[in-house]
Amino acid sequence: MAAILSHHPAEICSDSGVVELRWGEGRSRRRTSRSKDALGMSNMGFRRSVGTKWVLLLGAMMMTAGASTHNALPSGTILPVRLNNSISSKKTKAGQTVTARIMQDVPLPDRGRVRGGTRILGHIMDVSPASANSGARISFSFDAIEFAGRKAPISTNLRAIASLREIEDAQDPAWGTDRGTGPNAYTTVQVGGDVVYRGGGHVISGHTVVGEPVANGVLVRVSNRAGEPCRTDVDGNEWLQALWLFSSDACGAYGFPGMKIVHAGRTNPIGEIILESPHREIDIRSGSGMLLRVDRR
Repeated sequence: MAAILSHHPAEICSDSGVVELRWGEGRSRRRTSRSKDALGMSNMGFRRSVGTKWVLLLGAMMMTAGASTHNALPSGTILPVRLNNSISSKKTKAGQTVTARIMQDVPLPDRGRVRGGTRILGHIMDVSPASANSGARISFSFDAIEFAGRKAPISTNLRAIASLREIEDAQDPAWGTDRGTGPNAYTTVQVGGDVVYRGGGHVISGHTVVGEPVANGVLVRVSNRAGEPCRTDVDGNEWLQALWLFSSDACGAYGFPGMKIVHAGRTNPIGEIILESPHREIDIRSGSGMLLRVDRR
């Protein structure tokens, strides 16, 4: 079903918060030397508003996951999520549902946003446990976003994944003396090495300011390291992205020894994410983090 565009801007309210969808005309992260260098520096209602000519009305495109090739969100949008389920090559079965939660408000073009707390839905596609002759392999996809208990389709690829331990470490203060100041004033090190100076500072990559801390995360300009497969801007989008606890150039797997993203889902089969571990089982615990990126589709 195609999306319907309205001349009336709207604010889409869900049980997890308010989601404004507006378009318009008018690997380990332990304290590396790079980090140390930087440290040295439920009803759904629609309320009319003013200022945007076109708005995507979510109610016109509610459908089951995977039922459409249209995206409910703009291509290139990064969704920082935390897994609600564990994924294991020993215990998880094909067809099993997997869900995740967006961990901070995600900005969209024309001042729109997806509120933190919104659920992303997916499913396990295939599971191969490790054996004497081969490693473990898991494929899955996240292909729907849920508003007010209803689903709208998205197609996503995986930019980065971090273990529960990495996620916890990224929330701890870099300096012991920070513990008396409270989390809003901590200096922390992101998954991938960026340093966040909360309480009035910036997000620093090396010696370069790449963004700013915000409530529950960061807003940064996405970059990539030489030789890494992850992209920067997609389809010309240049807005600051919500990366939660991840660095501006975070790419790949962190905190999972030997595990690799062998297919991110950017190319055929679009949306299918494949992880492999050559020598051990794959065990992704609930609470692990991911950066999903919306594809053009």
